[in-house]
Amino acid sequence: MKIGVIGTGSIVEAFLSALSEVEHAECTAIFSRQEATARPLADTYRIPHIYTDLDAIVSSSAVDCVYIASPNSLHFDYARLALEQGKHVICEKPFASNAHELQQLIQLAKQNNRFLFEAITNIHLPNYRWIKDNVHRLGQLRMIQCNYSQYSRKYDQLLAGETPNVFNPQFSGGALMDISVYNVHFIMNLVGEPQQIRYTANKHANGIDTSGVLVMQYDGFTATAVGCKDTAGMNFVLIQGEKGYIHVENGANGCRTVHLQIGDTTEQYNAQTTNNPLYYELVDFVKMYHRGDYEQCYELLEYSYGVMQTLDQARQDAGIVFAADARSIMAP
Repeated sequence: MKIGVIGTGSIVEAFLSALSEVEHAECTAIFSRQEATARPLADTYRIPHIYTDLDAIVSSSAVDCVYIASPNSLHFDYARLALEQGKHVICEKPFASNAHELQQLIQLAKQNNRFLFEAITNIHLPNYRWIKDNVHRLGQLRMIQCNYSQYSRKYDQLLAGETPNVFNPQFSGGALMDISVYNVHFIMNLVGEPQQIRYTANKHANGIDTSGVLVMQYDGFTATAVGCKDTAGMNFVLIQGEKGYIHVENGANGCRTVHLQIGDTTEQYNAQTTNNPLYYELVDFVKMYHRGDYEQCYELLEYSYGVMQTLDQARQDAGIVFAADARSIMAP
């Protein structure tokens, strides 16, 4: 699997580091509008081709699959271009700006018989799979609490009067899309789509959410997703049932050590042998690719579409509007 990378940010370096540990996959090209920006990564990871023209990398014979790590608002255009050029696509979270964009990408992937993956780490982690296998032991669920809070250095720029991409409605930014998306995936991959959604956000003057709490109502229980980019916090997940609880250290994004408490009995679990969570999603993607397992890929796409619909509904509830929403009809 020959992968071409679009982007040069910190997530790209984490991706390339993880990819170097995965069998039957390699990075063969990297794109940046300036060669000097891509050169350090190309040298470190021995990437043979640097492109400064987007059309060149998505049409390159050296590339089978394109990994997209651009600002959120560009995910749709870049993924569409790559799929139209016959490339498979791995796209960073959030998949797109809204569900309408993602629906178009899914249709295009299926029409062209191409793989399309959302690079959301936590649902591919061994610890998360253990949680899914053992959550029934808690009995009737009553409460799921997720808190992922990380003070962003870009927030200082926002306070200083600048508008960095991650806090810009033009670039589909904000706390929900950038950070609480991990919470939403953790919850929905575990218990499915909610019946009701309410999102209460702390918003900047430009309308973007710098932090917020998403309340997801299910039959018989409630899930809450707190995501903050304007404060630090104690990151955790707590799944509470009538027979016990599961505590996940470090929050929904990393799913580090897991503690299961049933009565007076405590179990501890941690099967993750690497600190780079991108490794596990890449292993899954590469296996699907080499098996030609489009059925599993498309099942994941339908799930991701449900997540994107939930994010749409949450933004609508909080009155958060992206520039991309004006270019497409928001999915119901």
